[in-house]
Amino acid sequence: MQLLTIGINHHTAPVALRERVAFPLEQIKPALALFKEAWSGKRSLNAPEAAILSTCNRTELYCVTDAQSSRDAAVGWLSQYHGIREEELAPHVYTLPQSEAVRHAFRVASGLDSMVLGETQILGQMKTAVRTATEAGALGTYLNQLFQRTFAVAKEVRGTTEIGAQSVSMAAAAVRLAQRIFDKIANQRVLFIGAGEMIELCAAHFAAQQPRELIVANRTAERGRYVAERFGGRSIPLSDLPARMHEFDIIVSCTASTLPIIGLGAVERAVKARRHRPIFMVDLAVPRDIEPEVGQLEDVFLYTVDDLGTIVREGNASRQAAVAQAETIIESRVENFMQWLDSRSIVPVIRHMHTQADTLRRAELERARKMLARGDDPSAVLEALSQSLTNKLIHGPTHALNTSRGDQRDSLIELMGGFYRHGQPAKASDAAQPAAAGAEAAPGSADSSGSSDR
Repeated sequence: MQLLTIGINHHTAPVALRERVAFPLEQIKPALALFKEAWSGKRSLNAPEAAILSTCNRTELYCVTDAQSSRDAAVGWLSQYHGIREEELAPHVYTLPQSEAVRHAFRVASGLDSMVLGETQILGQMKTAVRTATEAGALGTYLNQLFQRTFAVAKEVRGTTEIGAQSVSMAAAAVRLAQRIFDKIANQRVLFIGAGEMIELCAAHFAAQQPRELIVANRTAERGRYVAERFGGRSIPLSDLPARMHEFDIIVSCTASTLPIIGLGAVERAVKARRHRPIFMVDLAVPRDIEPEVGQLEDVFLYTVDDLGTIVREGNASRQAAVAQAETIIESRVENFMQWLDSRSIVPVIRHMHTQADTLRRAELERARKMLARGDDPSAVLEALSQSLTNKLIHGPTHALNTSRGDQRDSLIELMGGFYRHGQPAKASDAAQPAAAGAEAAPGSADSSGSSDR
């Protein structure tokens, strides 16, 4: 089985591309169903395990397949699903197989791969992605184990290191940028569009500056009212936004809309009504809530998540010691997971061995019952049963020894502990003759009886 992660993130792709590859939460279940169907249908393979993690900073597909050409097939599906030319998408896509995929999942959940080093929001987003994949029936043994260990590693990293200490969040960065435009946020009116976790974080930071007015506009009135009242503000219907946008000096937007909700024309009218007093706007959504062209207006200061990332990175250097400690923990846990993964690869072989052995056992038992039924001596029946079982069970290893040569034979002898003398492995030349003799002379063996149990 091939464990694989493919994706794009803030390191490899600009927000303009990330928003085109993003999956709204309500689309993930049907997307996973389409991915599994496309994969198994075109290649006559087992449907893969899969999960999709889509945030403002990344879109990643975690999957387990039995195909060697997994990378090209996954990238092709992603580009087809979003209607993006593969040659346009591929240069920005990273492909992480096996241990690299495991290491990446551990780092992402621990906040080491985030724009905000050590941030905790990504862990909740990953848990949501796993829950959604589970509900879609897309997870199996391998990804279940991967994500459970991922969450355990994230908990260990956050509990034993200072990776999250003094982190500069996106919300704090937004306040810092606003302070570059306005001397005092206390004199400004602030509008928040949306009422999700990111908006709550931003509202908390701006509320600490005691703005002149704090307003929340949200599609769901009850949720908007809850967030506004929590920070001493008021809520308004989202439908009021076009008519009231000119009232606000600072606008922070982060919704789950798949299309922009603030267009160029609306902002132009707001700027004109404000007599060209500046507007500070922060778009934290992916896909973006505010049309990019708005940033070209002379009296508008528009910033995206990528713009805020520059400020965030300035505070990351002081946490490098914690990063090194976290990376050490992760490397150890990656090794543990890969050992588990290797052990899983022999499970089908062991299962087959048990099935074959049980088939032999049943056949010989039935044969012994028939001998007893016709009146044969029970001692002779037991002797024949044990001898026949022994011959058939050692037939495979004996045949392998007889047909192997050189290093392969030496390896087999080392693995088969029955060819040891005084605790030391016998030489291949010494073991070959007894093995061959045993294969040829054993009465009732598969070779002598002509039956086949391979």
